[in-house]
Amino acid sequence: SERAGGGEIVLKAENLQRTGSFKVRGATNKLAALGDAAARGVVAGSAGNHAWAVALAARQRGVRCEVIMPPHAPLGKVEGCRELGAQVSEGGDTVDACVALARERAAETGMAFIHPFDDADVVAGQGTLGLELLDQVPDLRKVIVCVGGGGLAAGTAIAVKSARPTVEIVGVQAEVVAAFPPSLAAGHPVEIAGATTIADGIALKRPGDITLPLVQRWVDGIVTVGEDDIAEAMVLLMERAKLVVEGGGAVGVAALLTGAVAPAAEGTTCVVLSGGNVDTGLLAPVARRHETLLGRRLALFTRIPDR
Repeated sequence: SERAGGGEIVLKAENLQRTGSFKVRGATNKLAALGDAAARGVVAGSAGNHAWAVALAARQRGVRCEVIMPPHAPLGKVEGCRELGAQVSEGGDTVDACVALARERAAETGMAFIHPFDDADVVAGQGTLGLELLDQVPDLRKVIVCVGGGGLAAGTAIAVKSARPTVEIVGVQAEVVAAFPPSLAAGHPVEIAGATTIADGIALKRPGDITLPLVQRWVDGIVTVGEDDIAEAMVLLMERAKLVVEGGGAVGVAALLTGAVAPAAEGTTCVVLSGGNVDTGLLAPVARRHETLLGRRLALFTRIPDR
């Protein structure tokens, strides 16, 4: 709250959810909506969080589950899916490619396909976060939430603004993979070039056909943040809040720290920490970079001959 320049700021710690992200909300609701249609099993494509959530929901309902993930998906997410009994396959290098492969697999096998965001039941499930905020934060004035495909932002905004229209909802994307600003300007989904980002969980090249109009109607604005700012937000959350948050989950804090989003002048601003499934191999370089910038660590590079 002090660093953001005023106002009371609270954190919605979805990184502490089962499977480590908000995705369990939408996956659980989708499995419930499918009912007997999931008898042959379910299949999903994901960078990790959605896959893990679907694996949990499928296990709870006793149905077969297959997930397709990129080769570079964090090992923790892969292992989490397998521990829940899901069959994990490597797919394309991007989330979009994995989703396409999962859709093809569903058509081949008769399994039910579960989209990570572009599905009305999934969006409704993510909206339970907004319902909780209404109960938990009586003086809620602003919600800052990450945007990948738009399911969480749309669901949260619909739930919150349907009850309290004056609450402002702001979405945040990683600057290097931000498909919503051009898509909102065009009025239809625009596919952008992919890029490597520390916020891999929200690195979607194209908004959904369902989520884009929902975001356009219910979300008040979209801002973007840079890679260094996301990394700094991750470190701050670890050091001060004692919360391990992945890049996609930290973009809201990054937006506050950089001034891309101002906290509400009155009442409470809530930042949604969407997930905490960060690859442990990434935490050390992020923390080391932070210490180097502060002058606590000096990094030296040299060449050593091998003969």
